[in-house]
Amino acid sequence: MANNDLLALDTELNTMIMNGEAMEAFEKFYAEGVEMQENDMPPTVGKDANRAREIEFFGNVTELRGIKVLSNGAGGDTTFSQWHNDFTHKEWGEKNYTQVAVRTWKDGLIVKEVFYYGS
Repeated sequence: MANNDLLALDTELNTMIMNGEAMEAFEKFYAEGVEMQENDMPPTVGKDANRAREIEFFGNVTELRGIKVLSNGAGGDTTFSQWHNDFTHKEWGEKNYTQVAVRTWKDGLIVKEVFYYGS
């Protein structure tokens, strides 16, 4: 896919997430065998396992003060999005941080996503 096409997909995905449609975006844009990874932790493999992980995460957010994309781009089969997140999590408390999501795409679907952020 051309960079502009991937960037359009990435932008649509990000918009859905910011509009509170994260799980709908997950179903639409993530491949069955997707690998999702936090920093250098081992990846979670497969759409079912990642769906459960996402549902658990969003179910533990008790207050969402803000989430927005600061920048994004595309090159080759990869997109990136720089995010600012501000929320309260049931187990982790108040979180206010910037992260980068790096997504690898194949045939219009995400096959790998890695989130990079400081602790």
